[in-house]
Amino acid sequence: MEIRTPTSAELELILTLSPQALFEGTLGGVMPTSEKIKGLIEPLLAKGCRYFIAVEGGDLAGWILFGKSKDQFTDTPIGFIYELFVLEQFRGKGYSKQLLSKALDHLKSENLLEVRLSAFSGNHAIKLYEKTGFHVRTVNMSLNL
Repeated sequence: MEIRTPTSAELELILTLSPQALFEGTLGGVMPTSEKIKGLIEPLLAKGCRYFIAVEGGDLAGWILFGKSKDQFTDTPIGFIYELFVLEQFRGKGYSKQLLSKALDHLKSENLLEVRLSAFSGNHAIKLYEKTGFHVRTVNMSLNL
C-alpha cells in the first residue's frame, strides 16, 4: 500500500466517489450532488487544503482531505480533517489509520498545535479518532420540528 498525493485523474475519481463518501459519513443523512461536492471541495483546495490517497495494487483504496483552518473565535491557526474515506473492499486493513497518521504528520510539520474534525454521532470512524487521541470538544445538537 502506498500513500501519496493524487494525480489529476485520481482527484476526478475522488470527486466522483465523494457523494457516496458523504452519504456514508452522514449515516445516510445526506446524498449530495456532484455539483454540491465540487462547490464544497474546490474552495478548500484553492485555499491550500490537500488530499492524500491510499493506493493498493494501482487501485484507489481511500483518501483523506485536510488542511489549515482557524478557530472561529480566536483566529488561532489549526489543522482540520475534512474527509476520511476508505472504499468498502479495502476496509478493515488499517488504511484509515495510515491516512490519518500521514495527514497529522503533515499538519504537525506545518507547526500547527491542534487538529480538529467533525463526525456524525454513530459514525464508526469515531473509534479510530478516539484511539488516535481526539476527544470531544464541542457537542452539536439537533431537534426535528
